[in-house]
Amino acid sequence: MHYLVVEDETRLAELIVRYLRESGHAAEARHDGPAGLEAARAPRIDAVVLDVMLPGMNGTEVCRTLRREGNDIPIVLLTARGTISERVAGLDAGADDYLVKPFAMEELHARLRAISRRKPATGGRLEAGDLALDSEQQRAWRAGVELELSRREFAVLEVLMDNAGRVVSRARLLDEVWDGEADPRSNAIDVHISKLRAKIDKAFGRNSITTLRGTGYRLDTRQ
Repeated sequence: MHYLVVEDETRLAELIVRYLRESGHAAEARHDGPAGLEAARAPRIDAVVLDVMLPGMNGTEVCRTLRREGNDIPIVLLTARGTISERVAGLDAGADDYLVKPFAMEELHARLRAISRRKPATGGRLEAGDLALDSEQQRAWRAGVELELSRREFAVLEVLMDNAGRVVSRARLLDEVWDGEADPRSNAIDVHISKLRAKIDKAFGRNSITTLRGTGYRLDTRQ
């Protein structure tokens, strides 16, 4: 995942960015409302951690502007007060969740995982080269031939297809497929990637899943 942190407390923003990067994600920070709004519009951003009290434009207005533009990027609002009226205003503006300062980084990470899972793929269908996947029906095809995949294999393929051409880290797969419950030192990911390769690549004479040692995996659609 690629997270954007919009927080005018520079030290806090640095701490959040460092934690997210150490958890295997990409993360960047902005420190005022207008800069945060502009960055949140970038296609590379998967979710936003957005402080309410920001110079230039407050977080609620940033959120409201993104929703008016049709941008459904997942957003967690941060506030130092957390009054009912403030929470209601933020949620009414289109935020997905709310977190009151001070907070544990683990809780922020869990909330980001949760709201990111809520964002559905467009139309429930993904296509990458001759691969097609229907998330609503839990079915996948290669070159028109339906694939027999386990639940976890399907979930891994869905993440790879949703990020076709980009590297997906092992940490991200653990977050999105295993919900962070698998031991990062286990070979669970390797086993499922191996099974997936056998079903979607070897069986069709393809070699579309690339392993980038120490980084993650990439689905190459130029096959």
